[in-house]
Amino acid sequence: MTVETFDYVIVGGGSAGCVLADRLSADGTSTVLLLEAGRRDYFWDLFIQMPAALMFPSGNPLYDWRFKSDPEPGMNGRRIAHARGKVLGGSSSINGMIFQRGNPLDFERWGADAGMESWDWAHCLPYFRRMENCLAADRGDELRGKGGPLVLERGPATNPLFGAFFDAAVQAGYPRTDDVNGFRQEGFAPFDRNVHKGRRLSASRAYLHPARRRKNLTVRTGAHVTRVNFDGTRATGVDFVRRRHRVTVNATEVILSGGAINTPQLLQLSGVGDAADLGALDIGSVVDLPGVGANLQDHLEVYVQHGCLEPVSMQPYLSKWRMPLVGLQWILKRTGPAASNHFEGGGFARSNDDVAYPNLMFHFLPISVRYDGSGMNEAHGYQVHVGPMYSDARGKLMVTSKDPRTHPSILFNYLSTEQDKREWVEAIRVARTILSQTALSPYNGGETSPGPRVSTDEEILDWVARDAETALHPSCTAKMGPASDPMAVVDPLTMRVHGTTGLRVVDASAMPYVTNGNIYAPVMMLAEKAADLILGRETLPPSTAPFYRHTPTVPPMQ
Repeated sequence: MTVETFDYVIVGGGSAGCVLADRLSADGTSTVLLLEAGRRDYFWDLFIQMPAALMFPSGNPLYDWRFKSDPEPGMNGRRIAHARGKVLGGSSSINGMIFQRGNPLDFERWGADAGMESWDWAHCLPYFRRMENCLAADRGDELRGKGGPLVLERGPATNPLFGAFFDAAVQAGYPRTDDVNGFRQEGFAPFDRNVHKGRRLSASRAYLHPARRRKNLTVRTGAHVTRVNFDGTRATGVDFVRRRHRVTVNATEVILSGGAINTPQLLQLSGVGDAADLGALDIGSVVDLPGVGANLQDHLEVYVQHGCLEPVSMQPYLSKWRMPLVGLQWILKRTGPAASNHFEGGGFARSNDDVAYPNLMFHFLPISVRYDGSGMNEAHGYQVHVGPMYSDARGKLMVTSKDPRTHPSILFNYLSTEQDKREWVEAIRVARTILSQTALSPYNGGETSPGPRVSTDEEILDWVARDAETALHPSCTAKMGPASDPMAVVDPLTMRVHGTTGLRVVDASAMPYVTNGNIYAPVMMLAEKAADLILGRETLPPSTAPFYRHTPTVPPMQ
């Protein structure tokens, strides 16, 4: 067995881990080890570098951990596949490249919890700005960043179907907005994306690649961490296996950044979690923290698909005989259909008057295909992805074995609450209202999924239970909160795991509530701020920039 020593060991080379590896090694003196169980993100790997190839890594064991939920009671006992990135950059190397901060009121919700005041919107916005280089923003925009490592391109959305969809949303009573990551999220517009010059810009490319030349930063792939080591309640390092060789790393600080599934799994395997549950597996308790693996949240989505009467969709490019030509165009010029993630626009809407900010997100695609590439055909079509964004359903993750290679039990409890069911019915009705407007009439070849036979509330819920997929946003399984909260796991002022020293968590598991969009952007923001907290620096001063709040219409006095 080999023994090594570092100042910091970061477990997980995904989105948050790449940020931390860069920021913690920037002084040139602190020794940093980044451990990633997956493979390197090679520059020649088309599946993770070509934006339009995003459907291919999911389900492929070379790129994907291929987690599955337990049988979901609310979804007819279906086990829902959960793709998680098995490569440097983590899921940012295999995701849809959509950059959504979430609504400012998401972070106001974070900050409203006891002890979480420093995570409200005013304190989070400066870190969004620090990490961004938003090419579409004006340099003086107080809400968007211009000098950060994360280059953001605005989707061109020039296909005529995008314009028709935006016009249809307005006809249905929903506004346009200039920037869904700016002053007003509510509305419809082109989206920001993590694509730059026709190539995926993952967290690894944006943060880790520029930092790897530093002598004080060591990156090891194929390194599967099996446990965190403790002296009492002080974390002293980790054990990992690489090429069948066991290594112990001693470190001053251990930082878990494996994501909302791997981080609670590793904590539980190391004796940090619900003592009773761990005892049943003969895992000795180091710290009794029942919140580890609890509070699991996610987004579920469906595809409402239409045939297209005009030959303007991207559907023909899915034909096998065209793919080599499309690929060659991308290889030679980084242009053409393969240079886009095709999630170039969409919007945010409120499905009822009870919610203070948008509870529905729409991704529009000028093509009709499932995320994993199934259902491809050459008939022209288009679709929207839609689903409730802050369901009150809560799930749980728990290890079932002491073997770190065994996937944990994961239960999301989709469709388990009355609010969730109500908003799912509303989501489909709002989507249909938009897609039936006259702006889309020249293209509307009729709804192909779910189709006209699905119309009542019961039929809609039955279809969702049969057809919905995860939007791949698992989160909140080691939530931030004060020690007085019995279900909190992470101290929001230090990112330390309660009851321990030398152990921190920085990834999507630390979020207290899932935001109302894709979670890559808030995870990156969280990691940027956490780096300052870990280094003991003053955090960035809070912003005073205003943001949009919906004002309910008050009926006139009778």
